Amino acid sequence: MRRGVTLIEMLLVVMIISLIAAVTFPAVTSGLDSIRLTSASDSIVSFLNAGLNRAERRRVPVEIVVSIAENKIKLFTVDTTRELAMPETIKIVKLHPALLTGEQEQARSIVLYPNGAIPRLGIELANQRNVHKIVRVDPITGVPQVENLQ
Repeated sequence: MRRGVTLIEMLLVVMIISLIAAVTFPAVTSGLDSIRLTSASDSIVSFLNAGLNRAERRRVPVEIVVSIAENKIKLFTVDTTRELAMPETIKIVKLHPALLTGEQEQARSIVLYPNGAIPRLGIELANQRNVHKIVRVDPITGVPQVENLQ
C-alpha cells in the first residue's frame, strides 16, 4: 500500500484554507481600521497635552494649527515646531465648534497662553469605514478626552 497525499486531497485543503481566509478578511481589516482610528485619536491627545504642558512649563505661548486640508496638526512655539500627520486611512473631518460664518474651514489656529484659559476645541476624525471619533479639550480641566460617535 502506497502512502501520500493525492492531488485532489491537496486541492481540497487549499480550497478550505482560502475559504476561511476569505470569510475572515473583512473582520480583520475592520479591526485594523478601528485600531488605526484609536491610535490616531490617542496621538492627538498626547500632542495636545504636550502643547498644554509646554505653555505652562516654559511660560511661552503655544500656537496649535489644525489643518483639514493637509490632514495635520502643527505646534509652534518660539523655539520649536512640531507636526503630527494623520495616517493615510484617517482623515480630520471637521473642527468643533463650527464657526458662525457657515463656510467650510480648512484650518484653525488656537493660541495657548501660560495661565490662560483653554478654548473649547474638538477635532473630529473618521476612518475609511465612516467610523467617527471626536477628540475634545475640556475647557475647565484642560484634559483632552476621546468621544465615540455612533
